[in-house]
Amino acid sequence: MKNHFLIITALESELKRSALPVGVEIVYCGIGKINAAIATVKAIAQFSPQQIINFGTAGKVNSSLYGLLEIGTVIQRDMQTEPLAPRGQTPFCNKPYEYHALGQYRCGTGDSFVTAHDPWLHEQGVDVVDMELFAIAACAHHHQVPWQAYKYITDDANADSGKDWQDKVHHGQDLFLEKLKQQLS
Repeated sequence: MKNHFLIITALESELKRSALPVGVEIVYCGIGKINAAIATVKAIAQFSPQQIINFGTAGKVNSSLYGLLEIGTVIQRDMQTEPLAPRGQTPFCNKPYEYHALGQYRCGTGDSFVTAHDPWLHEQGVDVVDMELFAIAACAHHHQVPWQAYKYITDDANADSGKDWQDKVHHGQDLFLEKLKQQLS
């Protein structure tokens, strides 16, 4: 079955299926890059979407940001294989080390919850950090499906991030639904 939009979100606590417009499919991928990659590949095979939209939560690295952001670039923040390749790049791999969409903000994806300052993130111009987008974008790119992503900032990527994320995980839903409504009209 071919769908125009397919939403991929890590957890139902971030975006409730019942809140979505009729005809818009959502896949909950779970947390982390492996779960996101597996779910994205399965969803592409099942739904043949014309576009994938990732919505999720993020910690902010750029202290001036807040609310809902549209991501324009995503990189891997936890691929660390120096001296074989620079941080963020997979050695001996010809796949892109960053993926681009239409938004203006830069996201760093990794399989860790960021709770402390990381100078490398600032050097790379990373605005926010998450745990799924790089895998989703890589799978979409591989299958030639356009993607876009919206991230709602829940925390400051510091020692309080775990509690802040739990308190705010559901706060971005209405903002995202408004963006989705605009795209559907």
